[in-house]
Amino acid sequence: MTIYFYTAREQYGCFSNFSLHGFMLDDLYWYTSEHYFQAQKFAGTFHLEQIRLAITPKEAAKMGRERKRPLRHDWESVKDSVMKKAVLRKFATHADIREILLSTANEEIVENSPIDYYWGCGADGSGKNMLGVILMEVRELLRTIDKT
Repeated sequence: MTIYFYTAREQYGCFSNFSLHGFMLDDLYWYTSEHYFQAQKFAGTFHLEQIRLAITPKEAAKMGRERKRPLRHDWESVKDSVMKKAVLRKFATHADIREILLSTANEEIVENSPIDYYWGCGADGSGKNMLGVILMEVRELLRTIDKT
């Protein structure tokens, strides 16, 4: 059975980057993994702090997509590792959602986004589902950590 998620308000909503599960990373507190991900597009600039302090993950996402801000030159090559770092820290920090992720056993996890063909599966299911792939990688990493 494939596990689909999209919004933070549904059964597997904790898999969404908009879920309100904050964490410490890079010596700063982040309200959501969306805040962290969007802010890293502007690492080393004042834009990072502006996005980190955004009131909602939706606002952080909007700010991160504003092209008046100077996107870091290596973003395309680092964005997957940035996402994985944030997702791993989020689930390592919160035992309750770590248990939900681990309870999915070996099921496929899919971000059922009708508009995102990179992080999600897209409207027709042909997307890369990179957020789902990262969640499954993090699930495996957490299993390894739990065994030690």
